[in-house]
Amino acid sequence: MPLMTAPTSPPGQSNQPTADFSRFLSILDAPDSDPGETQEWLDALAVLTTQGGTARARYMLDRLAARARELGVGWQAELITPYANTIGVAQQASFAGHLEMEQRVASVLRWNALAMVVRANQAHGELGGHIASYASAADLFEVGFNHFFRAQTVRDGIHADGDLVFFQPHSAPGVYARAFLEGRLSEQQLSLYRQEVSAERMGVQGLSSYCHPQLMPDFWQFPTGSMGLGPINAIYQARFMRYLRDRGLLRETSPQRRVWGFFGDGEMDEPESMSALTLAARERLDNLTFVINCNLQRLDGPVRGNGRIIDELESLFAGAGWQVIKLVWGSDWDALFTADQHPSNPNRGALIHALSQTVDGQYQTLAANDGAFNRESFFGQNQALQALAQGLSDAQIDRLKRGGHDMVKIHAAYHAACSSQANGRPTVVLAHTKKGYGMGAAGQGKMTTHQQKKLDREALIEFRDRFALPLSDEEAAELKFIGPCDAQGQLTPEAKSLRERRVALGGYLPARTDQCAPVTVPPLEQWGAFAAQADGKDMSTTMAFVRMMGNLLKDSGLGPRVVPIVADEARTFGMAGLFKQVGIYSSVGQRYEPEDLGSVMSYRESKDGVILEEGITEAGALASWTAAATSYSTHGLAMLPFYIYYSMFGFQRVGDAIWAAADARARGFLIGATSGRTTLSGEGLQHQDGSSHLVAGTIPNCKAYDCAFAGELALVLERGMQDMLSSQLDGWYYLTVMNESYPQPSLSDAARAGVVRGCYLFSSIKPNESGDQVPISPKNEAPEVTLMGSGAILPEVIKAAHALAASGITAHVVSVTSWSELARDGQACELHDHMPWLVQVLKTTRGPIVAATDYVRAVPEQVRAYLPEGRAFKTLGTDGFGRSDQRAVLREYFEVDAASIARLAGEMVG
Repeated sequence: MPLMTAPTSPPGQSNQPTADFSRFLSILDAPDSDPGETQEWLDALAVLTTQGGTARARYMLDRLAARARELGVGWQAELITPYANTIGVAQQASFAGHLEMEQRVASVLRWNALAMVVRANQAHGELGGHIASYASAADLFEVGFNHFFRAQTVRDGIHADGDLVFFQPHSAPGVYARAFLEGRLSEQQLSLYRQEVSAERMGVQGLSSYCHPQLMPDFWQFPTGSMGLGPINAIYQARFMRYLRDRGLLRETSPQRRVWGFFGDGEMDEPESMSALTLAARERLDNLTFVINCNLQRLDGPVRGNGRIIDELESLFAGAGWQVIKLVWGSDWDALFTADQHPSNPNRGALIHALSQTVDGQYQTLAANDGAFNRESFFGQNQALQALAQGLSDAQIDRLKRGGHDMVKIHAAYHAACSSQANGRPTVVLAHTKKGYGMGAAGQGKMTTHQQKKLDREALIEFRDRFALPLSDEEAAELKFIGPCDAQGQLTPEAKSLRERRVALGGYLPARTDQCAPVTVPPLEQWGAFAAQADGKDMSTTMAFVRMMGNLLKDSGLGPRVVPIVADEARTFGMAGLFKQVGIYSSVGQRYEPEDLGSVMSYRESKDGVILEEGITEAGALASWTAAATSYSTHGLAMLPFYIYYSMFGFQRVGDAIWAAADARARGFLIGATSGRTTLSGEGLQHQDGSSHLVAGTIPNCKAYDCAFAGELALVLERGMQDMLSSQLDGWYYLTVMNESYPQPSLSDAARAGVVRGCYLFSSIKPNESGDQVPISPKNEAPEVTLMGSGAILPEVIKAAHALAASGITAHVVSVTSWSELARDGQACELHDHMPWLVQVLKTTRGPIVAATDYVRAVPEQVRAYLPEGRAFKTLGTDGFGRSDQRAVLREYFEVDAASIARLAGEMVG
């Protein structure tokens, strides 16, 4: 059926169809050598669909496509469909609510969100905030809140059902506005938006800028404020739910628990937003729904001014294996599309043709102008479009809704996403909206709308009129909040309706809880005795850690809660022995016979496997760790995740994701393996970590340790598990481990007291204990020096101590397990006039102090302010870029070897 009319272009736009849709249009316009045969095929498909249903039609198309490939036809289905709604009017599920009431509720929430931001910026212009994003997303949120988002309920101490919702961060004011009508937030709190310190001083909970569980631990569940992290974290949350189910730790519910993610179209440019899309399809996560607010604008300017972001995202998600639901046009367009497609229309298809060649930059211009402009610029392109719009007034054209503003269409899209039509696939709803919807000339569709934080009197009254709000001119100008109660103190119909819908869905969202049954930690003797009483055995701390984790996995109580995670390189870290012991998780089990089947450490995948081996994706592995580390909150089930990785590829590579995990109040262990700049000797610059402990120390709820010995590591693991599992304290641990084997000492009772606090006196080596004959001064008093070291360099420090003793100098060796914990203790003691732990330890020693680590000098420099008075202090570290060479050569090069330490100490004594 050729298109009868080739429309002219809107101003400033090419007359050529956009490239991504050109093939579709060329098919429609191509000459047909046998129209009769074509019509027979089309009629046959129509009959098949009518009589056999859509499932049968899809099956037949799949069979035809397979046959076409066999015949070498060279055809495949396009990933981009017409610029229209995926769900036709006949397929729409019936709207289940009171449409007029829900629209009124959304209008009230839009106003309160706007008033909150504008009030804050009238009082304090520096506070910022956003209006336009929520204005575009309000209906998307409201349909979810009123019909789909189920709140968590608790059975047997576990959060048995309820959905997990990731909210678009710039829409936070709208979520606060809803919580106000629900009675969960007060008008005072709304008035103190983005004034958290001021609110705290007034004795109320402040409202954070975005979704921050760290700051609002009873409200927000997931931090999404660093855009791009929400999508990947949502995917791994959905996968972790399946992991828990397959391991028998959570029961499947009916309807199944669902993860919803609300994100912006511009946000999808972030690599993390796209990096796990194929995982969601591969794992058949039909418990996952993305809703992407396609308002066609980034924070500034259009997303794809010269293309169409909805088409691009459709291609991306469809290619990744997702079910794509395009929600482009509202119900008011239905009659236009019907007329456009009517067989009697001589210009059939003109509307869809015009829509499909209009690019986003032009759609933004159309959104920013009124009905008269749209009549002339869009419908005025040709006679066919003029005829379609002939019966519409300018006001009606102005009110033609995009799909993301039509609750009936949104409900149909969400219903389809939650139905069996997904067939084991995750679903994305691409919702076409206007940024700043309803803000009129003040902001709708403007390039500057994201930065719009202040509206004048005229604009406020225009907004009031646009949504028929119950406010006088003066009340609108004064930005009066529309509260949940009327003048008589009774709930308004809107507040009553809103609350009734949430009661029907189990309670309010967002809401976060940390209620969780404690987990008993087995005594160290059961899993770490070999490390605490090493008696000089050679081992690396990496091997010691893996052995301890393996022992923990065997414990009947704690074992099922342990979640080992690797991005890759499990064998590098010595974890191959766990493959047979606990298996690698696979949602489909193992469908092949591994080539190493007969070996002791053969590769084994299993549906109830424990290890999460994520592939070469540090971002994915960290998202997986975050899901496990927050399970105590999201599922009421405390898990103990260990993510082990090359330490250089942690904070340096995914530091933003680690910060978000800290915001989410994660509980677990990050294990930075092969840490330090000289231990991973041959790998060179990109692999050698010299800074992770510096960054770790900046995260308030992270406790970072650089243990030199397996016994130290065991004590820190024990404390961490007790804190996070038994005492249920918020906070998490970063531990670095090394791949270098050396003799491991047993820890004395005296040493144990200082390991977790950050340091202890390891030994004091006097000249007559060194084995060498050294002349002693007439007073029989040798000069003294104190050497501090951590991690891989502590053995070098011990060697240096013996060398100094051989030259007549008493050397005190202090093992530092955590420079950052010592610094924090020192800061706290300054405030309370207490003696820092480091001072207490160093007071048992004498002489100048030399500190050496395998990290940049700034790491030990953290403690300079907390040393005993009058003691000289110098640091050695591995500043600069790394190199490839042998360990001994590298340590000599960076001057952190025993000889360099002893030389500097001797100079300070001399």
